[in-house]
Amino acid sequence: MSAGASRRRRQILRTGRPIVLSRADLSASVTVTGYAPPPQASQLAEGVGKATLLAQITADETSRTGYEPRKGDNLRDGPKTYTLTDASPVFDRGTLCGWTLIASGGS
Repeated sequence: MSAGASRRRRQILRTGRPIVLSRADLSASVTVTGYAPPPQASQLAEGVGKATLLAQITADETSRTGYEPRKGDNLRDGPKTYTLTDASPVFDRGTLCGWTLIASGGS
């Protein structure tokens, strides 16, 4: 793993919090450690309740369980539930090392 990928992984594990990913039909779920940066000033002005959530997760839990995040999945972060609008894999030298999750909602 490159130095950049190791640094990213350490940051997620150190500052992250438990996030639950589940299929829309609840057929599968996995709890992962995710890092979501704090909302920007423009998001606060619009109202955080419906802001886009951008979360970074490692591939540790998803690889271990075989769960691959995809559009339409539910993401539960504390009391709020979001719907994934995009799930992009993050690779380091050809090896899957994490995911970038983009979600909307926040109900």
